Amino acid sequence: MKNIFLITRREYLTQVKKKSFVILTLLAPVLMIAFAAFIAFLFKANESSSTFNVVDKSGLFIGNLKSDASIKYVFVPRENEKALTSTLKDMDGIEGLLIIPELKDNNFDELEKNSKLLINKKIGFETKMSVVADLSRIIKQEKIKKLGISEDQIINLDKNFDLNTQNVVDNNKADSDLDFGIKSGLSMVLMYAVFMFIIIYGVRVMRSVLEEKNNRVVEIIISSVKPFELMMGKILGVTLVALTQFSIWITMSVLGAIFLNTGFSAMQKQIPGGEQSAEMIEKFDIQQTASEVSHILLDMNYPLIIFVFIIFFLLGYIFYSSMYAAIGSAVDNETETQQFTLFAIIPLMIGMYGSFTIMNNPEGPLGFWLSIIPFTSPVAMIARIPFGVPGWQIALSIFLLVISTLLMIYIAAKVYRVGILMYGNKASAKEIWKWIRS
Repeated sequence: MKNIFLITRREYLTQVKKKSFVILTLLAPVLMIAFAAFIAFLFKANESSSTFNVVDKSGLFIGNLKSDASIKYVFVPRENEKALTSTLKDMDGIEGLLIIPELKDNNFDELEKNSKLLINKKIGFETKMSVVADLSRIIKQEKIKKLGISEDQIINLDKNFDLNTQNVVDNNKADSDLDFGIKSGLSMVLMYAVFMFIIIYGVRVMRSVLEEKNNRVVEIIISSVKPFELMMGKILGVTLVALTQFSIWITMSVLGAIFLNTGFSAMQKQIPGGEQSAEMIEKFDIQQTASEVSHILLDMNYPLIIFVFIIFFLLGYIFYSSMYAAIGSAVDNETETQQFTLFAIIPLMIGMYGSFTIMNNPEGPLGFWLSIIPFTSPVAMIARIPFGVPGWQIALSIFLLVISTLLMIYIAAKVYRVGILMYGNKASAKEIWKWIRS
């Protein structure tokens, strides 16, 4: 145990003292937010506005077809149709000509069939669908008016049914759409975090083992410590590095949620009354939403979420890092690792992509089995925990994962003990199986 502690301590201090670790740990949340903002900017930068001339022979769309930030409709007299059609290809600033025929005998199907949009450049699919939606909305209103229904009745017909759901098991708390959205988002973030960091830190262990093996440094180390102690020291050292990063990020996230919850609430209380107040409240919709989101996050059983997240990441990481350490000891270069790393990546991918169905049915059979089977539980249980998981399922999953982790350490140690001192021979799956059985 003393040697394991010393190796763990050395691996941990070597990693955390690096400037790259400090910078990445402190700036990673900021970089993630900046990256999301950059992606949003790219989508925004690719947006464009289109201008269409409209020849409305039916008279239904004049005054009803409204322009917006993305599409501008310019109505022109029907006498100009031929001239606009012939000069459309040479027009600048006009993307197309929308021609709507006359409405005969209230035959809206014939109107739709004969309407056409002439364009002089390629337009986006979203732009075309927006035009279709605008026309369909007006046609729908006209059809309903023909039935003798008033405008208020039309609005009432389009009103969605707001179903108030209440979970009688979960302390009688109502499950709103915002609650479900936040839980789904949190589930995906935690799931991806575990998936990515198990792979990232597992590969780091494998490369560290492979580097020491190729440099023959391991021959000197093995003369002082046992192969098992060296392997466990490396795994535990990198584990503590990952837990340190997660602890800092979790603390920053909780403090950020508390700030949003209290800071924006205080800002709202200072807003004066009257019409000016209503206008200011509309301007603070984003802040109010952020405050509601932070309130929902803090209202969750986040101590349990954090506990389950750390436990399953820790056990899942040790489980797969043992596998990565065994792979690193069994090969001589990174090229040869590709045929074996699939055994570690495929189960994690099954757990991750299978967990997408958990969003729609957290208590379904697939979610249950993925969160119980040790190969997929480190990812699947993390995806389920924001929605609430019975205590006995968490306990059973942890128990099975602990047993499987100990078994994987035992198997990896047998492979590591033989493979770490072998050079020049490409280990096959058959030879590795012999090492395990010996």
